[in-house]
Amino acid sequence: MIPTMIRLGFWQQHRYDERTARNNLVSSALHAKPVPVERLSSPGHAVTRTERYRTVTATGTFDTAREVVVRRRTNSDGEVGFHVLTPFVLSDGRVLLVNRGWIPANGVQTAFPKIPAPPSGRTTVTGRLMTDETTAASGIKNVKGLPDRQIMLINSTEEAHRLGARVLGGYIEQTGPQTDSPEQISDPGSEDAPLNYAYMIQWWLFAAAVPVGWWFLVRREIRDREEAAAAEAATATPEKPDSPETPEKPEETEPATV
Repeated sequence: MIPTMIRLGFWQQHRYDERTARNNLVSSALHAKPVPVERLSSPGHAVTRTERYRTVTATGTFDTAREVVVRRRTNSDGEVGFHVLTPFVLSDGRVLLVNRGWIPANGVQTAFPKIPAPPSGRTTVTGRLMTDETTAASGIKNVKGLPDRQIMLINSTEEAHRLGARVLGGYIEQTGPQTDSPEQISDPGSEDAPLNYAYMIQWWLFAAAVPVGWWFLVRREIRDREEAAAAEAATATPEKPDSPETPEKPEETEPATV
C-alpha cells in the first residue's frame, strides 16, 4: 500500500505541475500586447501552445454570405445552441475565420438559424487566437451529412477547401467590437491546480499513516491473543475439590434399666 500511495502522490504532483504551467501559459497569452494576426498565423499554419489565446487584431470585411454555424455548442449557462463562424476577408484576399459567439437554437437544429448581422464595410476586430479543432483534441465527432451551412468542428484546413480561399491557420474568438448578440465567448477559466496539490499531500499522509495503523493493529492483535490465552488457561485449570465433611458421631444411648 505504501509504494502505491507514494506513486499516486507523485502523479498528483505531476498533474499540479501541468495545470500550473497551463494556467501560467494562458495568463501570459491573455495579458500579452495585441498583435496583428498576420504576425502569428498564415495559410496552413498550426497554432502553437504559446500562440493560443494571444490577442490579435485584423482589419477587413465580414463575408456573411458564406458564414456557417457550429452545432451543439453551449453558453456560460449551459444552454445548447450554435457558434457563428464568419469568414473575415483581409485586405490581401486571405481569410481569417472569426467565431463571433453563441446564439440559441430556438427550435429545430436542422434549419439554419437567424443570425444577427456583423458590422458592415471595413472593420477592425480583435480576438483570441485558437487552434484548429479536431476530434482527437475535443472528443467531438466530425459527423458528415449535416444540414446545409452547419459544421461540427472549426478547422481552417477544411474551411479552406469549402471556401476555395487562402485561410489563415486556426481561428479567433471575437472579443471586439463587443456585441450582445451573438453572445461572445468568455475568457478561458483557470484549472484548479491547488486541488491536485492537496491530493498530493493527502496521498503522502495516507502512506505515512499505514505503518502507524499497522503498529496499532499488531498491538491490538497481541493484546487479544494474550487475553484469549489467559481465558483459556483459566478454563483448563481443574477446580480444587471441597474438603469432605466430618461424619457425625452416633448419639450415645444409656443402657436400658431392667
